[in-house]
Amino acid sequence: MNNYVQRFLLEDLDIRGAVVHLDSVWRQMVKDRQYPAPVMQLLGEMSAVTLLLSDQLKQPGRLTVQLQGNGPVSMLVIDCDESLHLRGVAKYAPKITAQPVPDLLGHGRLVLTLDKDCMREAYQSIVPLDGGTIGEIFEHYFRQSEQLSSRLFLTTSNAAVLGIMLQKMPLTDERDPDGWARIETLAATAYEGGLFACTAEEILQRLFFEETIRIFDAQPVSYGCQENTAKICEMLQSLGREEVNAILRERGEVIVHDDICNREYHFDALAIDAIFRDAGPTIH
Repeated sequence: MNNYVQRFLLEDLDIRGAVVHLDSVWRQMVKDRQYPAPVMQLLGEMSAVTLLLSDQLKQPGRLTVQLQGNGPVSMLVIDCDESLHLRGVAKYAPKITAQPVPDLLGHGRLVLTLDKDCMREAYQSIVPLDGGTIGEIFEHYFRQSEQLSSRLFLTTSNAAVLGIMLQKMPLTDERDPDGWARIETLAATAYEGGLFACTAEEILQRLFFEETIRIFDAQPVSYGCQENTAKICEMLQSLGREEVNAILRERGEVIVHDDICNREYHFDALAIDAIFRDAGPTIH
């Protein structure tokens, strides 16, 4: 299993954490996108953090995480459900160069939207962008929302994403006053690379070889973009026959682009007629 979230506990220190690893799912997400390297890094790191948050969903629902700013990377959106079906997209200006994260994002906000089937309306949390990296932005969020000291160690390549989260629990300092600082230092060596090909067990043993580690079952991650023609048809019906026909006359067909899944839906005159007769459309 190469796409997973796997939680762990450093038992003697009362420090909990998780490892996130993506390879084929990550490659599917960025396929044909031609993202510049700085955008790839931001989107990969944000994907890892979103999975860490979504893995805590206990009921059917969906978590959408957005970073919105006035910088050259104007928006990053990652969307994940309780089964860890992941998808995402970035919007950015042309000719982006490598810059510090605050310069890439500019002034903006972090928006988390949680929509569970059992909720009457979605819950939304909005905080300012505060931090020099994607990890620091979300560490700040964890401090505000969960009152837990958290550390995130995130790294991305064109082929894979690796993330490690640590969270300090109430008894950590009592168990070992130096334990949290020691584990932070060890986890930071994950940035040195060479861990993309390792399993979670191998990563944890390599980083924390002197600690007692309890490793929980891995949760598989899959790519969350499936063709959904019915939803697109409903959207066209909501526009109304007159507006859709106007587009059809102007362009000869109706094209709907699904940004987050990077997929186009094409509807000719026969398909549009079928949609508004409540029949199954012919899509090509």
